This record gives sequence, structure tokens and C-alpha cells, in this order.
Amino acid sequence: MNSHDIIIRPVLSEKSFSGVQDKKYTFIVHPDANKVEIKKAVEEIFPGVTVAKVNTVNMDGKLKRQGRNQGRRASYKKAIVQLTYGSKSIEYFDSLA
Repeated sequence: MNSHDIIIRPVLSEKSFSGVQDKKYTFIVHPDANKVEIKKAVEEIFPGVTVAKVNTVNMDGKLKRQGRNQGRRASYKKAIVQLTYGSKSIEYFDSLA
């Protein structure tokens, strides 16, 4: 798997933006990726960034109903990436905040 297969997309929510000033960034990642692979992928995709730690969460899909029909949203894996103090920030999140 290459780096762009591991990091699928950033999470753009109010809760994820609250961690940007502390250099915490949230991404949807491949379900089979581990913390070491996620760290390497973030450092490769965003040059000049040094990752201090990675926290991962396996999110179950929500149960959705419409009338008597029901189904589930897809499950996914979320990673919260903490950068080191001296590391430069990720410009993508800075432009949105």
C-alpha cells in the first residue's frame, strides 16, 4: 500500500477543527493500516511534518432507517495525528480554519 492508499481523506468537522491549534489532525484511514504505517504516510504526504503520536479509532457504521427498511452505513477507521512542537503545520487545515 502506498501513502495515498493509507490516508483516504481528512475529517472536516467542528470537533476535528478544535484540535488544529494543538497540531492534532484527524483523517479517515484504510482499515488495515496500523499506527506506524499511518505515521509514515502522513510524513511522506505532507513534507516538513514530524508526527509525535497516532491514535486510532474503529468506527462502526450507523444504523439508518427509512420507513420499515433499514441498513447500515459503512464502518471506517479514524486516526488522530499529533505533530511535534517544532513541526510545521499542515497547510490544508490552516486554509480552512
